Order: sequence, then structure tokens, then C-alpha cells
Amino acid sequence: MRPAKPNRCPPTGVRPFPSTHWSVVLAAGEADSADAREAYSQLCGKYWYPLYAFVRRRGCGPEDAQDLTQEFLVRFLEKRYLAMADPARGRFRSFLLKSLQHFLSDEWDKARALKRGGGRRAGGWDPQEAELRYRSELVDDRTPEKLYEQQWATALLQQAVARLGREYDAAGKTAQFQVLREFLWGPDPSCSYAQLAGRISSTEEGVKTAIRRLRARCRELVRDEIGHTVTTTEELKEEIRWLFGVFA
Repeated sequence: MRPAKPNRCPPTGVRPFPSTHWSVVLAAGEADSADAREAYSQLCGKYWYPLYAFVRRRGCGPEDAQDLTQEFLVRFLEKRYLAMADPARGRFRSFLLKSLQHFLSDEWDKARALKRGGGRRAGGWDPQEAELRYRSELVDDRTPEKLYEQQWATALLQQAVARLGREYDAAGKTAQFQVLREFLWGPDPSCSYAQLAGRISSTEEGVKTAIRRLRARCRELVRDEIGHTVTTTEELKEEIRWLFGVFA
């Protein structure tokens, strides 16, 4: 009897790793690729804020933090730092943070002496929005590294929820999503299932089913978002454990 073939199917909702954003970005270290640049640009568009928050927590004022973050993103897009990529450690968030730390260490004096960015712009981020978000957060004693991890995890969840919302919009269920999204992470003690049923013209059992489906799809999208930033199934599992740990 021949041995059974191993199951090579990816986890539900996760794309095969060879086509993930991060895998494509890694390949850019060896050859110039428009696809790689686009993949990196999309990732930075999603996760630029943790970088800005890290620079601010390192003691930089708003203008310096905006300039440094902008210059880092521009240089990364030019692939000056892709040579540092280690496929054996494919977590995009870790690679990005180490690259930023390297940039701040090696380029600090030069960046302070010159106009950072030279008029170049890296798309996908808003310096003014970054500072407004930073100022709106409670001041605490988190280290820059801890703040970066928490903001990365938050950004990842926000991306998944935003995608979920777009799916409900496309299905003509925008109102239902707006009502049920408050139950994504747990029950709302201020609102019963009976009250919800009245708000979305359903039954209590229908509400329970809708919430289960909403949460299940959100979990799939979270896994998919993480799948863009790792290179192996084992790293995917580790990142999911890390995500739960951040919010524990």
C-alpha cells in the first residue's frame, strides 16, 4: 500500500505561502520586481502607524518622527534594506522593526542634518493622521518595542474588520454589520439578543447564527492578514499565538 500523500492545502482563508505579500517582498532582494514593490507598498499602507508610534516613543517630536518615518519608508521601497531580509525568520513585523532600528541607529545624525525624504513621498500613510492618533492614546509606560507590537496587532485586527465590513457592504448587509460588529469580540451586556433581533428584523436564533458566522469569518480574515506577513504554516501558528498574547 502506498503511503498517503501529505495534505498540502493551506489553512482555511489563507493563501498559499508562495504568493503571500511577504514572500514576494523577500524575492525582491534578489531581483527588481514591480510586484514586490507593490506588495511591500500594500503592507506599509496597512502597518505604517506602528512604525510612527515607535519613532515617537523613542523621543522624537512630531515633525522629526514624520520625517524619519517617511524617509525610512522611501528607502525601504528603494530596497536598500531588503538585503537584510532573512527568509528563515519571515515575520514581517519583526523584520520591519529591526530594519527601522537599524535605520535610526545608522542614519540619525544624517537625517537630522538634512531635509529627510528629499521631497520624495512613500504612499499609503498620512503623517497628520499619525500624530492625531498618537496624541489621542493614553500616555503610559510601554516601551517603544511593546508599543510597536500592540499597535501592529491592533492594525492587523483593524484590517481584518475593515475587509469584513466591505464583504457585508457588497452583500447588501451594511446595516446588519454595523449592529453586529459590537459582538465580534464578546457579548454586549447592554443589549440582549431579543433587542438585536428587533433592530435587524430577525429572530433571536437568527441573531445567534449571524454572530457566529460573523466571528468565524473574522477569524478567517485575521488568519489571512497574518498569512501576508509570514512564510510558513508554523510561523502562522506562532503569530496567532502571539496575537492572543498581546491582548491577554
